[in-house]
Amino acid sequence: MDRELHARLDDLQRDPYPAYTRARQTEGLTRLAELDAWLVTRDADVREVLRSPEDFSSAMALRPDVLPAPAALAVLGGGFGGRPVVVTADGARHQQLRAPIVRGLSPSRVAAVLPYAAERAAALVDTFTDGQRDHGHVELMSAYARRLPGEVVGRIVGLDPADVPGVVHGGHRAEELLFRPLEEDEQIAAAEDVVAMQHALDRYVRERHAHPRQDLGTELIASVTDEGDGDLTLEHRHQLVAHLQNLLIAGHLTTTALIGTTVLHLLRHRDQWELLRAEPDRIPAAIEEAARYDTALQGFRRVTTRPVVLAGTELPAGAALFVAFGAANRDEKRHTRADTFDITRTPSRHLAFGFGVHSCPGSQLAREQLRLTLEELTTRLPGLRLAPDRPVTMRPTMIHRSPYALHLTW
Repeated sequence: MDRELHARLDDLQRDPYPAYTRARQTEGLTRLAELDAWLVTRDADVREVLRSPEDFSSAMALRPDVLPAPAALAVLGGGFGGRPVVVTADGARHQQLRAPIVRGLSPSRVAAVLPYAAERAAALVDTFTDGQRDHGHVELMSAYARRLPGEVVGRIVGLDPADVPGVVHGGHRAEELLFRPLEEDEQIAAAEDVVAMQHALDRYVRERHAHPRQDLGTELIASVTDEGDGDLTLEHRHQLVAHLQNLLIAGHLTTTALIGTTVLHLLRHRDQWELLRAEPDRIPAAIEEAARYDTALQGFRRVTTRPVVLAGTELPAGAALFVAFGAANRDEKRHTRADTFDITRTPSRHLAFGFGVHSCPGSQLAREQLRLTLEELTTRLPGLRLAPDRPVTMRPTMIHRSPYALHLTW
C-alpha cells in the first residue's frame, strides 16, 4: 500500500463513523479503496454474513495492511507460529481450535480469576493515587489499561508473571508490524520483539508439556498433542505458539482498547460519569453502551467462497469484505439515537463481541475487567477528568480502536 493511500486509511480509521453513515445510507454495499474491500455496515447485513460462515470464509480475517520488508520477514523466519488460528479458521478446524478456549474461558474459570483481577486492578490504581490525591495525574493507557488485561489473561493461560510484560509488548509490536507503515529499521526492531515473544511462548509450551498444570495453556497443549502419540513435535510447537499468540493478543489488546474508550466517553459526557458515581448499579449497562458506541474491535475481514448476493450487491467468489461491527452498532434501525452515548438506554443486542460461531469467547472476561475498572475509578477517583491540555488522539486501527494516550487529572 502506497503512503498516500495509507494516509487516507489512517484518516478513515481514526474516525470511521462518517464513512459508516454514508455506506448505510447508500443502496447496496460500498467498496472502499482504503480497505480494498466491500464495506458491510448495516446490522442485518453484518448478521447475515456472520451466520453464514460457509459462504463468507474467515481465512483472510487478519489480512495485514502492510507487507513487512524482506529484512523484517527474515527476522520473523527465526520465530515460531505462522499456522492457522481460531480467528482465521473455518468449519471443523475452527471448532477444534475454539473448543479448548471456550472451556478455558467458561463462567467458572472467569469467576475463579476474578479475585486476582480485583487485587491487580486495585494495586494498579494504587500506583498512581498514592500521595497524589489532591493534584494527581495519570496516563491511563500505560499505567493501567495496557497492564491489567495482560496480567489477567496471562494468569488464566498460566504464564510466569515475569514473562507477561514481554508477551504484551510483543503483541502490540505484532499489530504495528502488520498494520502500520514503519521504516525498515523499525520493522526489523518490531520483528525482533515479536520473535522474542514467540520464543518465550515456545519455552512455556515445552515446560507445560513436560510439567502439566491446571491452566488453559496445558489444555491447549493437550488438545494439539493428543491428536498423535502425545509427543511434542516441532510442528506442534509452531501450532501452539500461533494459537497462544492469537489468544493472548485477543485477550489483552481488545480489553485494553475497551478500557480506554469506555473511560474516555464517560469523562467526555460528564453527566453520565456523575450518574455512574451516584448509581453504581448502572455499571453493567454503561459497559454495554460503551462497547456499542465505540466498538474496540471495529470488524473483521471475510472472503466469499462462492457467488452471493448481499444487500442487493452481487459478489463473485473471492470477493473481499470488511464486516464492520462498529458500523452495525450505530445502525438506527437497530439502536435508536445510535450516535448518542447514553448509559441509561436499555441495553440491546449489539455486535461489539461478534455474533455466531466466531463470537468472542472472552467477552465475559472483558466485561468483568471493565466492571472492576469502573468500580475502582468511580469510587476512588470521583473527580477524575480528562486533562484539558492533552487532546486525545485515536489510534488508526480497525482491530483495537483506542486512544494512543489518555491523560487524566483529579
